[in-house]
Amino acid sequence: MKQQIEILGKSCTVYQRGDVPQMLLLQLVDEHDREELDTEMEWIVSHSTVDFRFIAVHVDRWFDELAPWPAPPVFGKTPFGNGATKTLDSLRQIAGEEQQRMAASVETPIKVIIGGYSLAGLFALWAGYQSDQPFDAVVAASPSVWYQDWLDYAATHQPQSDAFYLSLGDREERSRTPILTTIATAIRRQQQLLEQAHIVNVLEWNPGNHFQDNGQRTAKGFVWAMKNLLHH
Repeated sequence: MKQQIEILGKSCTVYQRGDVPQMLLLQLVDEHDREELDTEMEWIVSHSTVDFRFIAVHVDRWFDELAPWPAPPVFGKTPFGNGATKTLDSLRQIAGEEQQRMAASVETPIKVIIGGYSLAGLFALWAGYQSDQPFDAVVAASPSVWYQDWLDYAATHQPQSDAFYLSLGDREERSRTPILTTIATAIRRQQQLLEQAHIVNVLEWNPGNHFQDNGQRTAKGFVWAMKNLLHH
C-alpha cells in the first residue's frame, strides 16, 4: 500500500506492509530520495518478513532543516543552518501520533526506527544521541559524518538509541572536495565511538561512490535494524 498524505502539516509518502504493523520506519527525504522510494520498499519487502509502516517525510530546505548546528557551505554557496531540532520535534510528533494509532491493534509496544541517507543520515545519527523520546534504532546510510564538529559531538555525548546501522560506499572518499575525503576515516571513528559506548552497531561497505543505489543502501539499514530489534 502506498499513499501520498499530509501528517501534521508535513507532506509524506507512506507505505505499509500488513494490517498489523510491528514497527514504524521514519525517513527524511529530498526529491532524489523520493525517486528511489519504490525501489527501497521492494528491497525491504523482499528481504524481511516483518510487517511495518514506513513514513517518508519530505524535506524542502535540506541544508537548513537537517543541520544540527550552523556550518559554512561545502556545496556551492549555501551554508548549513540549525533546523534539526525543529525537524526532530515534528518527527517526534508524527511518531507519537502514529504509535498511538497503531497501538490499538497490537499488544507489544511499537518499535520506531529513524533512518536517512547522506545529510539525512547524519540527522538520523544525531537524533540517536538525543535523550528525549529516543528512537529504538538508527539507520545512517552514507551519513555526512565529515560535518564540521560532528565527531567532537559524538565523542562527548552518549548514544541513546539501542542499535546503529552505518554504511558507506567504498569510493566515497575519492572526492575533489577536501572535507569529503575524510569520510572513510570519520565513519570508522564513528563506529569506534559506538563500540566504546557498548552500543549494538554494524558498519557495512557498499560498492561505488556517494551517488549510487541510495534507495537500496538505506533499505539494507532498515532490514538490519528490524531484524536486530526483533531479536532483542
